Amino acid sequence: MAKKNKTKKQAPHKKQIQEDKDNLEEVLTEEQKNTLNTEDNVEVEACEDDKTLLEKQITELKDKHLRLFSEFDNFRKRTTKERIELFKSAHQDLMLDLLPVIDDFDRAMQSFENSEDATAIKEGVALIYNKFKSTLEKKGLKCMDSKEKEFDTDFHEAITEIPAPTKDLKSKVVDVVEKGYTLNDKVIRYAKVVVGK
Repeated sequence: MAKKNKTKKQAPHKKQIQEDKDNLEEVLTEEQKNTLNTEDNVEVEACEDDKTLLEKQITELKDKHLRLFSEFDNFRKRTTKERIELFKSAHQDLMLDLLPVIDDFDRAMQSFENSEDATAIKEGVALIYNKFKSTLEKKGLKCMDSKEKEFDTDFHEAITEIPAPTKDLKSKVVDVVEKGYTLNDKVIRYAKVVVGK
């Protein structure tokens, strides 16, 4: 019987321990839930902060991209406009240098009306021609010397072939029909020539 009393006394005690254990689990579970909720809230806030930061960076990058695109577009338009203006005024220097030659021609035309001396008129025209030629040479224009030179398709355009008057003129330029010109060592007009065969 004594054993039964001990068992009965222990049973309520075990029951109390079990209840305390359950209460402790409930309390721990509530605390853990609160801790987890707090941790979740912190993570959510951190994610929202990251999201806000990323959205800000995206906005800044879009703005930067738009500004760069606009700047490049403005640069392209400006260079196109400058290029057009350059083409329009590219020959301005040449024209300014040719104006004195035109003035000389005007004076020569006036003197033709008053003068009957043919040699003076020839000398005046020769002076104007030399002035005109030297002005063009200053700008890089050079006349090709083609007569009796070896025929070269890089500089000459053959109009016709004729029998060579001498053996030395075979495959050479016999006559120049139209002079060729280079501008700064680039052919701008091929010499039209007659070639000996």
